[in-house]
Amino acid sequence: MAAPAEGTRRETLLEIADGVATLTLNRPDKMNAFTGTMMQEIISAFDETDARDDVRAVIVTGAGRAFCAGADLSAGAKTFDYDARSDDLSSRAGHNSPVRADGSVDYSHEAVRDGGGRVTLRIFESLKPVIGAINGAAVGIGVTMQLPMDIRIASDTAKFGFVFARRGIVPEAASSWFLPRLVGIAQAMEWCATGRVFGAEEALAGRLVSRVVAPEALLATANAIAREIADNSAPVSVALTRQMLWRMLGADHPMEAHKLDSRAIYARGRQADAREGVMSFLEKRPAVYPDTVSENMPDFYPWWQPRSYG
Repeated sequence: MAAPAEGTRRETLLEIADGVATLTLNRPDKMNAFTGTMMQEIISAFDETDARDDVRAVIVTGAGRAFCAGADLSAGAKTFDYDARSDDLSSRAGHNSPVRADGSVDYSHEAVRDGGGRVTLRIFESLKPVIGAINGAAVGIGVTMQLPMDIRIASDTAKFGFVFARRGIVPEAASSWFLPRLVGIAQAMEWCATGRVFGAEEALAGRLVSRVVAPEALLATANAIAREIADNSAPVSVALTRQMLWRMLGADHPMEAHKLDSRAIYARGRQADAREGVMSFLEKRPAVYPDTVSENMPDFYPWWQPRSYG
C-alpha cells in the first residue's frame, strides 16, 4: 500500500501475520466515518491481499467503538451532492464534471460512480475469503460495505442501519444486488424503507450476521475462523469456491453450476493439491498444499466475461 503523506494518519491499517490479514478502519475519533481516502485505501488493501500468497484470509474491523458510522457528513448539506463538493470524495475519479453544458447529466461518466460501490465490487472480486468483525455502529456504507464479505460476526453491542431513506438518498454500494440475496427481499425492504437502526440480535435473526459474540470475544472468534481456513484448506480451492458461490447467485439454471463445477473438479483433480489432499487424509497428517493462487489457478479462470461500467 502507498504510504500516506507525511504528517497524515492512515485511515486504514493493514496487518498481516501467520496467513491472516486484518484490515482496520482507522478514524476512531470520527467513528470510522467513510471518506474518499478510506475508499482508496480499502481498495489498495485488497489489491495487496490478493497479490500475496501468504495471505489466506482477510478480517475487516473498526478501531475504537464503531465499525463505520457511515459517510463523513462534515460537508453538511453538500455531503451527497458531488457537484457541489471540492473534497477528495467528489474528485476521487480525477475527471471533469458529468454535467453537460446544457445541464443534462451523463450518467455513464466515471465521476458519477458511487464510492461505496467501488469498495464492494473490489471486495466481491477478492481471491481470499473475507470475514467482517463488526465491533460497533455500522450504518450506511458501514453496513453496505459488509455485504460482499463472506462471513459477518457481530459484537453484541453492534448496531446496524440502512438509513438512506432517512437521509433523502437510496441504498448504495451495490446493496440492491447483495442485500436481498443475503436476507431476502421482505427483510431487505423493511430495513431499507424504515431506515431504522437495529441491534445485533435482529441482525442475527435476519441473517445479516452469522453469529453474535461478546465484544471481548469478537476478534478471537474471527481469527479462529480465519485460522481454520488458513491451516486446513487449499488456497486455490478456497479462491475458486468463493467466486463459484457468489457468481452462481445470478445463474438462471442449475445446469450453469453443473458446467462450472465440472470444469473445476476436472481441473483441480489434475493439480498437485488434490493428490496432497487425499494422501494427507489417508496418512493422517496435516496437508501441505503446494499450489498457489498467484501461479496455479486453473486455465478456465476467470470464466466470466469482463464487464465495463457504463
